[in-house]
Amino acid sequence: MENRLVRYVDSLIERYPLLAECKNDIITSYDYLEKSYANNHKLLVCGNGGSASDSEHIVGELMKEFKLKRKVYAEQADALMAIDSELGETLAKHLQGALPAITLTAHSSLTTAFMNDSEPVLVFAQQVNGYGKKGDVFLGISTSGNSMNVLYAAVTAKAKGLSVIGLTGYKESKLSKLADVCIRVPETETYKIQELHLPVYHCLCMMLEEHFFSNEN
Repeated sequence: MENRLVRYVDSLIERYPLLAECKNDIITSYDYLEKSYANNHKLLVCGNGGSASDSEHIVGELMKEFKLKRKVYAEQADALMAIDSELGETLAKHLQGALPAITLTAHSSLTTAFMNDSEPVLVFAQQVNGYGKKGDVFLGISTSGNSMNVLYAAVTAKAKGLSVIGLTGYKESKLSKLADVCIRVPETETYKIQELHLPVYHCLCMMLEEHFFSNEN
């Protein structure tokens, strides 16, 4: 990982000293995500309850500007203008660079239809089966690490050649054993775990944005 990105992890730990023991796993998780995005792949992410909201939050930070400006590249702007100069000018001015990410917690028509017709606990796994391609990353968020719908999705992801990242609480779990890397924040109560999940994924999103969209890149 580039030295300029280490400062994000150091800042995170300065603000949340409890996360010091997660440093290596955060860096490893970043490395999986950077490699995937560098090879034109995407992130699939899911969780339940508050973690479902976290899933959508993560996608929002990746699919649009977070802290940095993400102007489209000149080549893309030229292509837009070549198709339609008026529409293309507006698109080139306002579109933002994106890191492709999909939350599996949305898509109400798809998920309710699948849950009605098949096995409801496989609702995330079904979407991984449809969206997932070798080289993508699956991020499963579960405070317990034992949420069955997240576990089924993780197994499906590994079978399809995706890297699997877990984001859980401190206790060892089925997800921590399945995942290629698992960030186990050092809390055991659900709300305290969730309070630490947010700064962790904000850190990852900022690091990715810095790498792919900073002027230094």
